[in-house]
Amino acid sequence: MDTHVSDSTTAAAAGERPASPVTDPAGYAACVVTLGTGAPATDHRGELGGKGTRLAELSAAGLPVPPAFCLTTALFDAYLRETGIAAEAPGADPRTMRERILGTRMPAPIADAVLDAYGSMGRPRVAVRSSGLREDSAAQSFAGQHDTVLDVCGDEDVLDAVLRCWASLWSDRATVYRDTDASDSLAVVVQEMIHTDVSGVMFTVDPVNPRPHRLVVEACQGLGEGLVSGQVSSDFFVVDDEKLEVVEERVRYKVTKCAPLEPGRIGMTKVDAASRSVPCLTHDQLRELGALAVRIRDLYGSEQDIEWGVRDGAFHLFQTRPITTRPTAPPAPSGALSPYVAPQPEPILNGTLWSRMDIGEIFVGLMTPLGLSFARYYQRNVHTDCAGALGVRDTGEADLHMGFYQGHVYLNISYSSYLLAQCLPTRDQRHFTSRFVSEEVDLSTYENPFGTFPGGMEDLLSTVHWLQHTAREMTQMKSRSQQMVDARLYEFDRARGLDLTRMSRRELHGELHRDLAWFHDMHVGYMPYYINAFAFYGLLTELCARWLGSDGTGLQNRVKTDMSSLRTVESAKEVWAVAQAAKNDPAVLKIIKDEPLEDIARLLREDPAGRRFWDRHMEPFLRANGTRGHQEMEITHPRWIDDPSYIFQMIRRYVADGFSIDDILRRSSGWSDDSREVLDRLPMPKRQILDTVISLYALCSELRETTRMSMITSIWLVRNVVYEVGRRLVADGVLHSLDEVAHLDFEDVRRYLAGDEDAVRVFDRARIDAARRLHEHNKRLPEPPLTFVGVHDITASVRPAADGARLEGLAASPGRIVGRARIVEDLVWQADEFEAGEILVTRYTDASWTPLFAIAGGVVTDIGSMLSHSSIVAREFHVPSVVNTKDATQRINTGDLIVVDGDAGTVEVVESADTGGADTEGAGSADADARSTPGADASPADAAHD
Repeated sequence: MDTHVSDSTTAAAAGERPASPVTDPAGYAACVVTLGTGAPATDHRGELGGKGTRLAELSAAGLPVPPAFCLTTALFDAYLRETGIAAEAPGADPRTMRERILGTRMPAPIADAVLDAYGSMGRPRVAVRSSGLREDSAAQSFAGQHDTVLDVCGDEDVLDAVLRCWASLWSDRATVYRDTDASDSLAVVVQEMIHTDVSGVMFTVDPVNPRPHRLVVEACQGLGEGLVSGQVSSDFFVVDDEKLEVVEERVRYKVTKCAPLEPGRIGMTKVDAASRSVPCLTHDQLRELGALAVRIRDLYGSEQDIEWGVRDGAFHLFQTRPITTRPTAPPAPSGALSPYVAPQPEPILNGTLWSRMDIGEIFVGLMTPLGLSFARYYQRNVHTDCAGALGVRDTGEADLHMGFYQGHVYLNISYSSYLLAQCLPTRDQRHFTSRFVSEEVDLSTYENPFGTFPGGMEDLLSTVHWLQHTAREMTQMKSRSQQMVDARLYEFDRARGLDLTRMSRRELHGELHRDLAWFHDMHVGYMPYYINAFAFYGLLTELCARWLGSDGTGLQNRVKTDMSSLRTVESAKEVWAVAQAAKNDPAVLKIIKDEPLEDIARLLREDPAGRRFWDRHMEPFLRANGTRGHQEMEITHPRWIDDPSYIFQMIRRYVADGFSIDDILRRSSGWSDDSREVLDRLPMPKRQILDTVISLYALCSELRETTRMSMITSIWLVRNVVYEVGRRLVADGVLHSLDEVAHLDFEDVRRYLAGDEDAVRVFDRARIDAARRLHEHNKRLPEPPLTFVGVHDITASVRPAADGARLEGLAASPGRIVGRARIVEDLVWQADEFEAGEILVTRYTDASWTPLFAIAGGVVTDIGSMLSHSSIVAREFHVPSVVNTKDATQRINTGDLIVVDGDAGTVEVVESADTGGADTEGAGSADADARSTPGADASPADAAHD
């Protein structure tokens, strides 16, 4: 392709802006520069913008850049002048300017110049990308501030996309980021759209670790927009920049990718089953990519952040920018290796027992910066009162109760057991510590660095306090449970009737204050049920071992406790009832089965039959269960009522399998075992004691499940307000998208609502970016242990061998079963793939997974304990289960034939999917479902941010 030559491009080559706007139609063509021909100018950023300049330089250096042309800033200036918009610009409101551009057609001579260049390319599908003057500079990246429109084809759509990019110069986010009234100007790059098989980013220096000679690669299936938005899982590689050898590799299970759904429509779809657990790139490809990165770094003489893609085995470069933030040295050892949030004396630092087993289930797993800061709010404002609700007279220091390590929340078991020694049942600290320790830790020689709780008068006062509190609790526990249930329904209905978008900032602050007060009360009210169920289970286990010997082994997991009506288990039955109602109405079932997940709720409400189904079945179901969700304390995760996609997936699954309510009832109503026979051998006094303990365990478990819905509903209420703040921040340009809410600090949200401080000052961009980088760093690291003493160096963890065929864990639910494994990484996307009778293999589960248990043949998890959700629900459904295997999801593949022994606590692969010929696709094909990515369509109304 030839480069058009004119006075304006000569000025560009000299690094200058044209002296005056182009005035004759013939000159407009000279304002369109084809990239990749001739030697690059020293600095033509003033004409081509940051992105255009970089692409021109990469192309001229012979690097693999897709064909492209650039509409220079001179053409934009001419457009503003020809349409009269330039005269309106000084002092104009940014939104007015944006609407003016979008509502004004491009003058014919300017449009002809654009379309001539597009025609010279052969009119392919293209990506139309903004290129700001200060974008990708060494001082300021400006990434994501202006629009990109993907997968555009056709003259009119290309022109509309150019106008969209030009209008984004006055977008709220660009105006805020610029922090000046000057609007500069804007170039636009039109580049051939490459529908990549694999995409990613490469950093020529590790952005979160100062170690030298590390080229860091993150790679995902499909288009890179999925990685940028954080919607897909990615593989992580480190390449030595001298030897170009792969020195580190972490391959994640990849369920979804961003890809074309149809011409002009980019969205989320499933990764082929065969590609999910294999690396995105081979070592040879990584060496080739590393060599390209080194060439680019040498070209600019500075560290670079490079966007790339692979199509049919060939690499393409889409962008490079200087890395504007440099990694700093790791924190001091106490901060990096210990969960403590404040410095501690050496004996306490090195002797504290930390655990994340069974801490309310809602804290399980890696948390975002927002989730962690919300957990910190809970620690400071709620947790000590929860301890008081257990009868603890001295609730201690809030900062010592919990800790945070590599993005995970830990309970300080040493300090908690020290405080709980004020209560008679946990006077012996071992009764508490032993319940929170996984097999990694040996407590035989452990000594609590906090010592024992003071004796004497303090001990007497604490004992009297606990006795009075416990007596009051036993008389009030049922009535308080009913009050919490009634309050939940009231608060849920009230929240559904509110329109947060119409509230002022002060009113929204009042709503958050009210929600946090209720959040406090529900957590404090829930805690006694949770801990008492835990205590009675432990007591039952201890008494069985002491009085029944080998006959009592595992009896606590076999006795029929009549807990089939637990709220969590009941939800599976209610999902089935909704599925049956959908099955009985062909019009409703067709919508649920055939339409994209994100459209189903809207289409049901728009259809007469669907509206009746929604009102009669979905609304009652959501009122009872809608605030459930994955990892509930992580408030970035939508609840079922926010996104019912998972429910629709389960309806599809239940209907496809022909699963009946009798199957669920049969599984959750108990089975014939020898527990009664074993108990009857005991003398009557001991038998009565055990029966009493069993009944108390059943009662507390039932009350725990009943009130748990109130507790998680209180989190949903807080989430609603936080995301309303997030929507306003996006509208004002402070955040690029709602995805960035995950990188906010909860205290900043509270501070913003409580005062009148400007949002840009409260939500500092540098701190948001730093939080994002730290979260990305935590995602790379191996899973930290469930429990450890003192400090732990997570970077020393070693990836398990891939050929391991036998795993050991905790025997969580009795029984032995042989079946095909199904790795589930993303519950919403994979629920429809799960076949009845398959073995569910996942990292961990929570209440939202219960409907899958109703059809699973067995359950295997990486982490968990005897009282984690997966263990309890597996026992209630009588599904053999082994938990806390550490790495089952890495050593088992979908389709492997495995034996799950829920009595011995072992999982064995007896036939691999590769040799057994198992169907690893399951019920859902790779493209059975597709979800549009908001802002990624090629239509003028939608755009992605680049």
